[in-house]
Order: sequence, then structure tokens, then C-alpha cells
Amino acid sequence: METSTTIASPRELARSVCATLRSHGYQALLAGGCVRDVLLKRAPIDFDVATDALPDQVIAIFPESLAVGAQFGVVQVWHGEFKVEVATFRADGDYSDGRRPDEVIYTKSPEQDVKRRDFTINGLLMEPKSGDVLDFVGGQADLKAGLIRAIGDPDMRFTEDKLRLMRAVRFAARFGFAIEPATMAAIKRHAKEISVVSAERLRDELTKILTEGAARRGFELLDETGLLPFVLPEIAAMKGVEQPPQYHPEGDVWTHTLLMIEQLPAGIPATLAWGVLLHDVGKPPTFRPISETGDRIRFDGHAGVGERMGEEISRRFRFSTEDIEQIVALIANHMRFKDVERMRTATLKRFVRMPRFDEHMELHRLDCTSSHRHLNAYNFIQRMLAETPHEEIHPPKLLTGDDLLEMGYRQGPVFRQILATVEDAQLEGKLGTKEDAVQLVRSKFKPKGPGRSEEESGSADSENKNLRGVGRSQL
Repeated sequence: METSTTIASPRELARSVCATLRSHGYQALLAGGCVRDVLLKRAPIDFDVATDALPDQVIAIFPESLAVGAQFGVVQVWHGEFKVEVATFRADGDYSDGRRPDEVIYTKSPEQDVKRRDFTINGLLMEPKSGDVLDFVGGQADLKAGLIRAIGDPDMRFTEDKLRLMRAVRFAARFGFAIEPATMAAIKRHAKEISVVSAERLRDELTKILTEGAARRGFELLDETGLLPFVLPEIAAMKGVEQPPQYHPEGDVWTHTLLMIEQLPAGIPATLAWGVLLHDVGKPPTFRPISETGDRIRFDGHAGVGERMGEEISRRFRFSTEDIEQIVALIANHMRFKDVERMRTATLKRFVRMPRFDEHMELHRLDCTSSHRHLNAYNFIQRMLAETPHEEIHPPKLLTGDDLLEMGYRQGPVFRQILATVEDAQLEGKLGTKEDAVQLVRSKFKPKGPGRSEEESGSADSENKNLRGVGRSQL
């Protein structure tokens, strides 16, 4: 293979792999999504090579390779930071689990290999040097027509691999294509079978739909195909749930959510995208009509209900602990913005220093621009952050638990209350030195008893006990 000094991109690596395979007497072609993207004049994310060389033969030729899916004929070839997946031409056996073939039959025929793939636009092959396209399935015509069409019998393609139901939606959304009628009809017939797909794979497809720049179209197609109630029933439940027009002139909760995800750009953090999608998930179960409230539609406590639902959904899709915490925090805190201009200084500073606060800000901005369009709170925080030095929002601790022990206090639950009281005063600008903090503590708290210490007077700001919790009536 070519030396590292001449390989500067995955595409060059793919061409080098093809050339090396051919020099050993094998067929080798660029395959699948990279060919599609080149023809669409898009930058391919990955490059795949299809060959008649068997996995063991590929590994022998490329000692730096990894047999990541050798049982399905797939080998990764690495060169520095770049990788290419090399797959042996194959014809698949039955798919008893609805996801992977029970057996793989290797073949020398690129045409046979292509015809077991999912959609015509992904079934194109390309000569790496000349750029000539081998099209056995009409993929070029469908690219020009803007169609997602299953290769061969759509019912068979979706029976083989249920994840293809989601992939059809994702590709249609990403490229702005329509789903060909027979393919669409087959998706609708098989929609309920999506439940056999693992939670992780569904999560990954949904995340791609949300973060590839066409989230609204993706979720409209999930609804149109009938997949939405089986994938995210909590989002499907938003349809028809009315909102108070004085705050939400745009319409029901579903419409509001679509308007928000429509504004998500490609490449947005997954946690923010999911936070936006789920921020009002608590509204359907908390809906109260005018006939019940006597004044207007209300969703009392919907942020708290949504917090619990969001955590259940995130765990269901097996997000990491870190991602779950951020998604849930975005849901739980999205209503707190309406109170920022009335918050105590200490409360506000704690609020804006939440982890990844920029995501909270962006969710709030999207929430406003997709409803009443009032950005007073957003602009207020922008000014506050611009005018407040970082060290005033994140000041160094004046006292620690060790300091309290030295002062004669016994370790216990009151430690947290004492330290919070000190931090409150510091954030409010009432304390500047450790001596000031010691004086404050001695004036408000006195050690009592041999094994414990109790508050004499004063308390920490109760608003700060749980930034995620919101117990007020919500819009």
C-alpha cells in the first residue's frame, strides 16, 4: 500500500486499498454511501470498499486491519488516523432475528452483492480510478428523481432488517427525498415490527435524524409512516394537545415541537437535540382544559413530570449516565427562565453555572422563537453574562469542611447548610474574605452538643436545593 506521506484522506486510503487488492488479483470497487454522496456532490463521511477477496485474504494483505465484522465479511483497514471498511461480495441467507443474516454466502458477483442491499441509492458501485459507476438497481435514476426506493421487493428488504424502516426515513429527511410509494406502503405495513430492533440502534437512528439538519422532516415522516407511536409514543401523544393561544399562538404541542426541531442545525450536540425534542413531553399527561381551570389551558407541573418521563425515555434508549443527566436537566430547568429577572443574585449565578449552560440557553431561545417570540429573559441573561466577571460567578471557596472542623463544628448534614449560606452571601457580594465568612458562620451557627451541630439562625436559599426541580404552575 502507498506510504503514509501520500495518503492524506479517507478517499485516498480507499483508492490505495482498491489498488492493492487489484494488484493481488481481486476485484475492488468503492461501494454504497460514499458513491451516493460523491454523485450528490456531498463530502462522504466514510468510504467503503467491496471486493471478492475473502476476509482472511484481506487480513493477510493488510496486517494493520481489524476483523470487526468478519463473520459478515467486513474488515477495517487502518492507516494512521484513517480507516476504510472492506466487505466481501456476499449473498445473505435468512434473517430470523430481523436484523442480521443467519448465514453469509460469499460470491464473486458484484451484482449479486448489490441486490441484497437496502435502497437503490445505496446500491451503487464505482471504479476508483475512472469514476465509472456500476448501477445494477437503478440507483442513479432515483438519485436524480429524489426517491428512496427499496431494492427489489420492499417487503422482503424490511423483513430482512427492521432497522431499514428507520433508515428509509433518515435518508429521505437528510437528502430531502420522497419515499417511493411501494416502499412507503411497505414501511407502513411493517411499522410495528420496529420493536424488535435494539434500543441502542433506534437511539442512534433517532439521534442522526435529530442532528443531521432535517429533524422536522424526519419526525413528520416518522409520523406519516406510522413508526412514531412504536418508537416514541410520548412524542406521538403531543398531537392534538392544545396550548393557551396567548403564549402559544403556533398551535398544539406537536406543532410547537416541530417548529423547534426544525431550527436544529446539522452537527448540533445530541443532548441538546434530545432536550429540545423532549422538553414538553410532560404536557400531554398534565393537560387541563379551560372547563377545568376556569381561566385558560394549563399544564401544572409539566416540567417536573417531563423530567421523570425524560429520564425514563433516556434510560430506555440506553444513553450514557452523563447524557441522561444533561437531557433531564434541560427538561427540568426549561421553565426557570421565566423567573430569571426576579431571582436573587446568588440563585441566578448558580443557575447560569449549570453544566453546559449554553445548551439551556439555546433550548430557551428556540422555545421562545417557536411560540410567543419574547426574548426578554434570554437577553437579560446574555447581558448578565457579558457584564459579570467569571470569578464573580465562579468564586473560589472561602470555607471548606476542614475549616468548619477546625472551628469546632461537628461533621453532619448541617455542614452543607453552613457552606451554602456562606456561598450565598459570597455570590450576593456580601463576603470577600475568609475572615468575613468565619464571622458570618459564628454569628449564625453555633456548635451544640458533643456529637452534632445545629443551626441557630439563618438558612440557605431554598430555591437552590435542587436546580432540576420545578414545582410551580407551568404554561
